[in-house]
Amino acid sequence: MLRFDDKGIYCEQADIYIDPWKPVDKALITHAHSDHAYAGNKAYLCHKDSVALLRLRLGADINVEGIDYGQTVYINGVKISFHPAGHIIGSAQIRLEYNGEIWVVSGDYKLQHDDVSVPFESVKCHHFITESTFGLPIYKFPAPEVVHADINQWWEKNASEGKNSVIIGYALGKSQRIIQHLDENIGNIYTHGAVDNINNTLIQNGIHLKETTRVTPELSKKDFNGAIIVAPPSAVGSPWLNRFGPFSLGVCSGWMQLRGARRRRSADRGFILSDHCDWQQLNEAIKLSGAENVYVTHGYKTVFAKWLRESCGLNASEVDTLYENDEEALAEPLPAENNDENNQ
Repeated sequence: MLRFDDKGIYCEQADIYIDPWKPVDKALITHAHSDHAYAGNKAYLCHKDSVALLRLRLGADINVEGIDYGQTVYINGVKISFHPAGHIIGSAQIRLEYNGEIWVVSGDYKLQHDDVSVPFESVKCHHFITESTFGLPIYKFPAPEVVHADINQWWEKNASEGKNSVIIGYALGKSQRIIQHLDENIGNIYTHGAVDNINNTLIQNGIHLKETTRVTPELSKKDFNGAIIVAPPSAVGSPWLNRFGPFSLGVCSGWMQLRGARRRRSADRGFILSDHCDWQQLNEAIKLSGAENVYVTHGYKTVFAKWLRESCGLNASEVDTLYENDEEALAEPLPAENNDENNQ
């Protein structure tokens, strides 16, 4: 029912694309990250919590419609519904059914609950399209509550030493998750403009988020005394950071599990906090889906597809797409697929 072509994932029966990377007439969007939601499509269909985000990113005048999780629409006989992916607010797996055949396009997803996005929901299918950003056994993420506690302890220690804390996370998804778990008793929470724009868009559309203050030129160094500043990866190494000195720099990313990743990003602390699946979550999600046919779109796709074929007995293959590892575009490419823990 679905095929991969030079524009994206195509359903010929419904004449729609899922997360196309070239302009098409009708696009179904799994979530609002830039590698899955491109400009130029004539019409967009997404989860209702992604509508405002798409308008913010792609233009207020785009033709976009949002539906709720579990709501069904029919396009030329194809039954289509959106289901929670747990990746970020508004992220969805897209289920398509026609003549008894079921496909699920998962987009990006995670099984760990972040207390911000709607938790991942397993959807039974015959064909499952998955990412593999962290599709190697070396990736085993700690429990989120442990990481959240570590971030607050780091912030509290910095404040006691007269330092501010700057913490880096992707502006859409990771930053909201970080903010929701910060302990406001330690100090004030400030945000970079890019993070604040996302937060305001979500709040204006009914999403509850913790109150923060936008960093503006009018603020002086004394305003940031013992504060924590949430900023996107683009802030690393920029003059914008100078106003917060002295400060300690922390980075939140699944890549922090790799040796040397923190050093390469000039961070004082690295926190293993990902909006993607680790190795165990990927395997669990595929098992829960019941799919016998698995298509791996990006990440360690060759290694992971081979594992699924040889160790799990599945009909698995890697496919070429333009999806990227938005986890967390911190100016470092995906490590080579033949790397292991000993040579990171």
